[in-house]
Amino acid sequence: MLDEAKKQGKMSILPSDSIEGLDEILKQIDHSDTLEAYLSWFRYSIPLMQSRKTLARAAYELAEDNARENVKYLEIRYSPILHTEEGLVLEETVDAVQEGLKLAEKEFGIKTSLIICGLRDRFESASLRLAELAVEYRSKGVSAYDLAGAEAGNPTKDHLHAFYYARNNLLNLTIHAGESWGPESIHQALFYGGAHRIGHGTTLHQDDRLMQYVVDHQVPLEICPTSNVQTNVVESYEAHPLKKYVDAQIPVTINTDNRLFSRTSVTKELWLVHTKCGVGSEQLREIALNGFRYAFIPWDERQALLRSVLNDFPCPPSEYTPVW
Repeated sequence: MLDEAKKQGKMSILPSDSIEGLDEILKQIDHSDTLEAYLSWFRYSIPLMQSRKTLARAAYELAEDNARENVKYLEIRYSPILHTEEGLVLEETVDAVQEGLKLAEKEFGIKTSLIICGLRDRFESASLRLAELAVEYRSKGVSAYDLAGAEAGNPTKDHLHAFYYARNNLLNLTIHAGESWGPESIHQALFYGGAHRIGHGTTLHQDDRLMQYVVDHQVPLEICPTSNVQTNVVESYEAHPLKKYVDAQIPVTINTDNRLFSRTSVTKELWLVHTKCGVGSEQLREIALNGFRYAFIPWDERQALLRSVLNDFPCPPSEYTPVW
């Protein structure tokens, strides 16, 4: 961030001119009172990613960091509309990100795909345009469409045309829901948006019938423990309903949400789930495998990745029966 701010003449954007200073200031995100307060931190990073060169660099370095952490498959989600403030058109933002990811794939052996996000607080016309963009790039590295942003006052049903277009073009769908709003948000994501996966789903346990539906239909939840604590969605890791979902046999995946501001990694999140959320090692293994089972890539590619991982990490003898 410092390097790009200096190159672009945007040092005034950042709250400090040193790595140590930024690190200390960014720790304040741990005390965000709401999701909206958490999201406001992106005012420091998004202005620095308004050119093809910087978008390609950010994508490359993100994939590089994950590859060094032994991540085999990485889904990256972002909203191209946030990177058009200085003249880029939507297609250029996708091309730039893909440029960085393809180089990283070649150099580090990681597999990646993109999820394009509509934004809840934008007009439906913007969401539809982004859904059209996702469909346009479906065979060029984009695997799904998402709706993200502050839930309160911005329901999924306000973006119906975007989801209708995406579904009718056979695109994978995931929707941020039940993060800072109640299970009604998850209900809308499933039945108005047609989501195949739910981003967060933290409040699902508040509606027993809806939770049973998610169990019955094996709808995956993309859970981000550190982010949920930082946004005050849950009081602590120990209070997170994650273990309840795992015990109910809901397919759960563990995600970073935002590596930068949450200062985390997949390894750290999995360790926290094991040490603070009460998830045993055998269940943790199944959670890690769920990331491959429910990936937004073609079935044959998904199975090949899963076989590769299973060969590297064979299941230990146990009375525990995984859900396949």
